Amino acid sequence: MTGKPGRTARGGAQTSAGDLLDLVRSGRAVTRGALQQMTGLSRATVGQRLDRLFRAGWLREGAGGPVDSPLGGRPAITLEFDGSHAVVLAADLDTRHARAALLTLTGEILAERAGTLVVEDGPETVLDGLGRWFAELLTETGHAPEAVCGIGLGVPGPVDSETGRVVQPPMMSGWDGYDIRGRLSRAFSEHTGAGAVPVLVDNDANLMAYGEQRTGYQDCRAFVLVKVSTGIGAGVVVDGALYRGVDGGAGDLGHIRVGTEALCRCGSYGCLAAVASGGAVARRLTDAGVPAASGSDVRDLLAAGHPEAAALAREAGRRVGDVLATVVTLLNPGVLMIAGDLAGTPFLTGVRELLYQRALPRSTAHLDVRTARLGERAGLIGAGALVVEHLYAPERVEERLSALGV
Repeated sequence: MTGKPGRTARGGAQTSAGDLLDLVRSGRAVTRGALQQMTGLSRATVGQRLDRLFRAGWLREGAGGPVDSPLGGRPAITLEFDGSHAVVLAADLDTRHARAALLTLTGEILAERAGTLVVEDGPETVLDGLGRWFAELLTETGHAPEAVCGIGLGVPGPVDSETGRVVQPPMMSGWDGYDIRGRLSRAFSEHTGAGAVPVLVDNDANLMAYGEQRTGYQDCRAFVLVKVSTGIGAGVVVDGALYRGVDGGAGDLGHIRVGTEALCRCGSYGCLAAVASGGAVARRLTDAGVPAASGSDVRDLLAAGHPEAAALAREAGRRVGDVLATVVTLLNPGVLMIAGDLAGTPFLTGVRELLYQRALPRSTAHLDVRTARLGERAGLIGAGALVVEHLYAPERVEERLSALGV
């Protein structure tokens, strides 16, 4: 079996600097001796490849670790990924609101802002607005634009991860097939004066799932997050990697037909989102004389303990739980997480009622059903993590080191 150029299995002389960095970042080998043992490379070769990573500013020496030899001696110097050499920008779009943040490479949020950005205003307006927000975050924290190594963006629609373009998004009129990556990169340059940086785009529920799984449930081999806001979508993480399907359409729960006559925003009748999303609950509240324009308004009513909002949220949870019984039976996840505007006790109660009633006991025996831990920051943290994993993947490290001349 042949591998990628510059990389071989353990014991091969071509194991790259990127492979060594990956071993350090994952914690599988954090000393020079452990790297030699894991790769089969000589001490001199490990030293040469580590030197490139040190010169790039990507590695640093930490405190002394356990003694490598059973005969004793000096503690081995540990190696650490240096997350201070660059920063990442991230943004999370909903249909009417957005959040943006500046993060370290290890996922710490340094600054953030939130405000109104309406996706129906179109990609030119919205992405230019994000570029302006990014510039303001850099100014606020005192970071130079040149310190940004990449941008991550979550959007409320299916995304082809190869192109970064949304594909027939029901809630993003005017965005279908648009070059989001190129426009956001230009907006960043226009507002900061910096050069182009890599931009990664993914579905918002995917990024929320990725953020939650990586920061709190790394040992969970099958993780599902369901976001219930204006629409309904799910993110699935299997063995630490996002599962997107063949063209980014995996997890689009909101458009599963549930046998009602309600008209959905996608133009079809009977979609789950038409009866159980935050937007659907908002419409029912408005019809009952309780003004609510969106899922965020429902969230505010739930926080205030409004009884009718709570009752409708619980009913919506039962409808979603009925669908999730099939999802859980199919995927057998260890964690099923509820996020978004409706995530709270009434909705979660409804989900559990139908889920445990309809799913096989075998499928739920080891299932943890809970609400999101990171809240509205999950998508930002997931977007930042996606950028870092992309840029510091072993196959990309060699290319970037060569570009830096080290």
